[in-house]
Amino acid sequence: MQDIDRIETRLENIRSVEPILGALRTISLGAWQSAQKQQGAVRQYAAHLLGVLAHLLPHLPKPPGPAAEADGRIVGLVVGGERGLAGRFNDDVVDRAQGYLIRHEEGIEWMALGRRAVRILERRGFPLSWTGRLSATALPSEGIAVGLTERWLERFETGEIAAVDIIYNAYLGAGRYRPAVERLIPPQLPPVATKQTWPPPIIETDPVSLYARVMGQWAAAGLYGRLRGSAASEHSTRY
Repeated sequence: MQDIDRIETRLENIRSVEPILGALRTISLGAWQSAQKQQGAVRQYAAHLLGVLAHLLPHLPKPPGPAAEADGRIVGLVVGGERGLAGRFNDDVVDRAQGYLIRHEEGIEWMALGRRAVRILERRGFPLSWTGRLSATALPSEGIAVGLTERWLERFETGEIAAVDIIYNAYLGAGRYRPAVERLIPPQLPPVATKQTWPPPIIETDPVSLYARVMGQWAAAGLYGRLRGSAASEHSTRY
């Protein structure tokens, strides 16, 4: 009799929670679709930056090649989430960071975004030099990406850090993602073919300064796109 009473109580609890879960699914669906849409906008912006570079490169004193990697530490940013009800979303990205740590035992400066991921990293003994929170009700903002990349690029130029790697859940489709490690700094550009057009574009600013500005925007767009990809993975999994 006690077992029947316990089962009936549990069923009643489930029925009372169902409307809340339905509302959460609706919210997650909207955030998932918005993240995908904005990922497309980031890709378009990155394509425009490549178009600017194609016109800019002929005006540089010398086409910049890959810079020699500095001897400083590597920054590893782990991107997780703020809320639960997303299965192993946060555990999977931390597992990927754990595997990355095994291959780079020294010289990593760990940072993390997302309260859930931060908790798991702290439990596993990761020495976090910086943590940030993501909005529980909105998608990651462009300001986070711009602020972080500006600071990283300053440290990279002075030789304080050698590189920045992003550990996040890359979006693969509805409810599917892949924990990934991707290099953000130094910026990883695809091959850019120089363009000779008529009439030629008028470049009034110092080409080297413009190049530095475009590369900074490229890095910020790269981080912003990955934050949106992580959000799409999280919300589609929660949905």
